[in-house]
This record gives sequence, C-alpha cells and structure tokens, in this order.
Amino acid sequence: MELKALLASQFELPSIPKVLALLLSELERDEPDLRKITQLVSTDPALTTRLLKLSNSGFFKLSGKINSVPEALAILGLGQVRAMAAKAASGTSFRAVPGINLQQFWAYSLNVAKLSRSLAGVVRQNQQAAFTCGLIHAVGELAMHIGMPEEMAALDREVPPFDVRRAQAETSSFGFCYAQVGAGFAGQWQFPPPIVEALEYQDAPFENDVFEPLAGVIHLATWRARAKEAGLSDKALAVTFPGSVGEVLGLDIDMVLQQDPIDWTAQGSRRSLR
Repeated sequence: MELKALLASQFELPSIPKVLALLLSELERDEPDLRKITQLVSTDPALTTRLLKLSNSGFFKLSGKINSVPEALAILGLGQVRAMAAKAASGTSFRAVPGINLQQFWAYSLNVAKLSRSLAGVVRQNQQAAFTCGLIHAVGELAMHIGMPEEMAALDREVPPFDVRRAQAETSSFGFCYAQVGAGFAGQWQFPPPIVEALEYQDAPFENDVFEPLAGVIHLATWRARAKEAGLSDKALAVTFPGSVGEVLGLDIDMVLQQDPIDWTAQGSRRSLR
C-alpha cells in the first residue's frame, strides 16, 4: 500500500479499557476531578490523540496551537470530553490490532512519553509537547498494522514491531515508516506544526538539512525504550546508541540512560516493560 492510500483510510485507535472505565466513572461524578481526568487521558495514546484532534479543530479556532492534554482540557467542556470518552468506549475501540501486543504497546508508548519529557527538560525543549509526541509517536505503527496487515505480518517475522531497527526496515520495505504515517495523520488533524515535524523526522532528526530538536528528543527516547524492551547488553547499547543525534543535542549515552538509572541495574535478565 502507498502512503497516500494509507493516509486516506479510516480507522479507530484502540484505547486502554481500564483507563476508559475509570475516565467514564470520573466524568459521571457530580464534581469530576480535572486533575484525575488529565492523568487518565495522558496515559492513553488513543484518548490523547482524540482530545488533541478535537481541541485543534476549526470549531475552537485554535487549530495548530494545542500541544498537550492540559491545554486541551482547558478549552473543552466536560460534556465534550464525556462524549469523546463514550465514543472511544464503543466496541470498535477495543478491537485487537493484528501483529501488535496492545498491552506492550501502551506501556512502551507511556515510557517513551516520560523519557521524552525528561530529556526535553535537559535540552530546554517544550516538555508538554515532548510528552505528547512521545505518547503518540508510534500511532503510525498501529495505522500500518490495521491498514496493511499482511504486509506488516511479513515484516514482523523479520524485525519485531519494537525493534530498534524497525523504522529502517519499514522504509526499506515500503518507502515510508510509522513516522511519516503518524505525521501525515497529525497534519490532517491540524496538530501544532512542531509536533507534526517531530513525528515526521523522529527517525532521522538531523539529516538532509533538517534541524528539529524535538524530533531528536523523540529519537533518543525511542532508542532508549526499545533498547530496554530488547534487554540489550551494555555493549549492544553502546553500539546502537545514536551518537550523532546525541552530539547535536549535547547528550551522551550516559546522560540519556541516567534519566532513569534504576531501570538499568538488573544484569543477565530481560528488562521488559510492565
């Protein structure tokens, strides 16, 4: 399938059932806790995407300006949030995605979001935008698995979906990867240009005269999360670390790993996302 055809397709991103249940329960309270609502939505890539799509729509005349869940909730009424959550709770929202372990995907995405926010603070980038980008950076992967399941199944057998080599493998096979897919949809949904650009260039943030620091942050966070998922040895970490990206941002491998050093203390065992 060509990128243009994939971006023209319609699909529903699956949300986390437990998060949806808690969110709907909170929204039914006489006085919903906005902080709790923010925390719940911010753990779910699909809910975050829905909320940003709604808040950046032409209806609010804020297209391309809302970067995060807190900003979106500041302009949306609880009735609109409740309607969005109810729609997400429909049966189609819970369907399986061929070739993707959704529990793994959700945990991995949240890990990338937290790492992106932390790294953005170090290099003085917008931390809220970084968290959003990290949380939704692999939405294109879901879209590809939903829209072209047979082609993706063949690739999955060679390079697993969360492998550090995944973007390059997709580009070699299809001429595009999840980064371009996610950016394409984000552009259609009128997300802020810095988020669209960070998603598009996350795999190669400083190539071909591109300079998008937020994309570099997402690139390093993704490497870190995928390396953790694979349980790479110290030697493999050193070999796969994207040093050229780190150099531009002023971050070496130790600085990236030390954002959450306790995760790297176990030796001789697979460090999996939980």
